[in-house]
Amino acid sequence: MNHIIRIIGIAARHKWWMIGAYSSMAGALLAYIMLPQYFGEAIDNISEVFETGDYDQGAIVSIVAIIFVLSLIRGILSFFQTYLGEALSQFVSYDLRNSFYNHVQHQSFGFHDRNHTGNLMSRAITDTENIRMFINMGLVRTPYFLALFVFVAAILLRMDWQLGLVSISFMPIVIVYSGFIRIKMRKIWLVVQEKMAEMSTVVQENFTGVRVVKAFASEPYEEAKFRVKNAEVAENYIKAEKMRASSMSFMLFTFLVAMGLILWFGGRRVIDGDLTPGELAQFIFYLQILQMPVRMSGWLVNSYARAASAGERMFEILDAKSPVEEKPRALDMKRPEGRVRFNDVDFAYNERGLVLEKLNLDVEPGKIVALLGPPGSGKTSIVNLIPRFYDVVGGSITIDDLDIRDATLESLRRNIGIVQQDVFLFTTTVGENIAYGNVNATHEDVVKAAQIAQLHDYIETLPDGYDTEIGERGSTLSGGQRQRMSIARAVLLDPPILILDDSTSSVDARTEDLIRRAMESVMEGRTTFVIAHRLSTVHRADVIVVLRDGKIEEQGTHQELLSYENGLYREIYELQLRPQEEVMREIDVDSAVLTDGSSVGND
Repeated sequence: MNHIIRIIGIAARHKWWMIGAYSSMAGALLAYIMLPQYFGEAIDNISEVFETGDYDQGAIVSIVAIIFVLSLIRGILSFFQTYLGEALSQFVSYDLRNSFYNHVQHQSFGFHDRNHTGNLMSRAITDTENIRMFINMGLVRTPYFLALFVFVAAILLRMDWQLGLVSISFMPIVIVYSGFIRIKMRKIWLVVQEKMAEMSTVVQENFTGVRVVKAFASEPYEEAKFRVKNAEVAENYIKAEKMRASSMSFMLFTFLVAMGLILWFGGRRVIDGDLTPGELAQFIFYLQILQMPVRMSGWLVNSYARAASAGERMFEILDAKSPVEEKPRALDMKRPEGRVRFNDVDFAYNERGLVLEKLNLDVEPGKIVALLGPPGSGKTSIVNLIPRFYDVVGGSITIDDLDIRDATLESLRRNIGIVQQDVFLFTTTVGENIAYGNVNATHEDVVKAAQIAQLHDYIETLPDGYDTEIGERGSTLSGGQRQRMSIARAVLLDPPILILDDSTSSVDARTEDLIRRAMESVMEGRTTFVIAHRLSTVHRADVIVVLRDGKIEEQGTHQELLSYENGLYREIYELQLRPQEEVMREIDVDSAVLTDGSSVGND
């Protein structure tokens, strides 16, 4: 019930639309419940004609005119009730989608580690739609049907209390049954929405990883996996609809029983002269109106059940606190010199154990730091902590002696450029992808960044140059081109601190050499952290930090670390870096031979 109250609170922000909908509803209700009275009078006048032969045309015309006017008023006000109710529901869904999207946008990496993209999309779309239907169907129309039931029941009791009691005697049974159905349907709809989220996850993963699926010829496996999830969704939908259908059938049955009893006892009253034919007809008309809220109660129970489960899932996300929170009076970090310090830093992704333990690292401004170590040693964790994608669990990280937790997230990340190994590109133009994160960049700035990243010449060959649309996630670009575009993004940001997550891993040796030469001027004067996998990266580093199990094993220059005979760096060098050095030496020799004209002539 608490979730329903919160949803109503969101709707109350648009009070004038709600007031308009309820006002239209009240007017339509009054016009509607007045109609049977005039229908009954018309029937009595017609009966009198048959009995006496007297025909009062004026009276009948007046009644018909009143019926016409009341029907017109009801029609107009019903239009406004429907329009304003739908508008209100759209405003609520708009607010919810915005709140959900903005909240998710400001969550830390830890939140996204726990919540799958498909699940979040299901909540943002399917659950929001269920809440929208509740606003229009439940919140706006429930008072209408309740008022209709109360007013009509009162009129029936006033007209003939005995027949009135017969008419409403089944209502307590209907109310109890509806409450029971609502509880059961809420549980079913919660399962439906969870299964829908699981199915959305399967679809999202399959479409995103379609190249892997095709590479391994796993279409039958993926189809079978989707078929299972799709069947679970359909099965639970059928359960919910079965419950709703049984509810509506039971309510319709009770109404028809009440109608039969009224015709039986009311007909006897007419025969005995206690009721006129018009009064009985009026009673039947009111009973017909009474059955509308009875019939619609099934829909209302369904909308409340769906909204309750949707609200539970939606508010579960909206109430989630980000582990990385900005302080109320956080400082705007001006452009720092770039001195980065790790002071006794402890870090863990979860309760299973520390990833980094008592890590101390002092990086002078403008220095290049290469992070080296076996998988799981903590390299990526270190670079993720600097822009506060995660927060430390112990110790602190400072930039120019300012604890990064005391700075605003926007100003902190504005001063840090990141070139990630897994590059994400948006489905837009090449120029807009490069300028992402720097909306004030001019076209000249974009071109200059592309030139530094060795991408400009390729862009010039595209049909529309920098205005060329790229495919989803940059599917029309090669791995090297995507990575160079990521480098151009970081260059355009012009940050004092750079983080390069093996930024040349997807390019050939020649392109790597071109990027390396360009990046040397870019990194000059900037504090740069590089997750190193290549010898070229290690050679140009001022400091090499070798990690093992979340601790710094060794630290120094290339030559210093090579001097440790049994050191971890020497082991990595012998296994990984020395073969690269030999290959590069062979490439240099071959290049020298090819560029020597006399050698070619002697061949």
